[in-house]
Amino acid sequence: MGVYLISGGAKGIGADTAARLLQDGHRVVVADKVKPDNTKARAVICDVADPAQVASLMTGIETIEERLDGIVCNAGFMIRKSIEDLTPEEWNSVVATNLTSTFLLVRAGAKMLRAAHGAVVTISSTRAHMSEPDTESYAASKGGLLALTHALAVSLGPEIRVNCISPGWIDTCHYPIRPEDHAQHPVGRVGKTQDIADLAAYLLSPKAGFITGAEIIADGGMTRKMIYEE
Repeated sequence: MGVYLISGGAKGIGADTAARLLQDGHRVVVADKVKPDNTKARAVICDVADPAQVASLMTGIETIEERLDGIVCNAGFMIRKSIEDLTPEEWNSVVATNLTSTFLLVRAGAKMLRAAHGAVVTISSTRAHMSEPDTESYAASKGGLLALTHALAVSLGPEIRVNCISPGWIDTCHYPIRPEDHAQHPVGRVGKTQDIADLAAYLLSPKAGFITGAEIIADGGMTRKMIYEE
């Protein structure tokens, strides 16, 4: 069994991915700015946008777990503001957490990942392809993550595979879900965090050994649905 690191693993998709990997018998390290409520993973308080904290995180893994088989780069957040009101500091904070953190984590963990012939899964978003108003920093960071994914796959292969999951609407319990929200999806429902956790576990596993540099869109078919206003 392997050792896996999940950034932004205290809640939502990250927490369920940690739970899935633990269920499969792996050891898991969760890195987040806040401590998870309930987990059997080793939890580390870490701002993954900070190079020094990432370096300390990886040193800890090398010392305690002594190996690293995979990383799920899940940390991210959104600031929804008009472009006129969005400050450069806010832009930089979103890009640093959503995009630069993946560069820092993979850079610091590459030696251990190579030794394990490991895998990386980045968590982007369908917002890399389509947008709502006032989401420029988020869309740019998620689009950059797609490009970074295939660049890393080419640079780090064949020892390390790197793939991207782009979720659509996933119910993270932040907002109530209405029947019409489910109904608009071609699969008939909004996504669950477990859907992404299961996909991440597959991409990390040897069963996905012929997949690298790929983007897997998990959105219940919404980006394939033509929508007309009457």
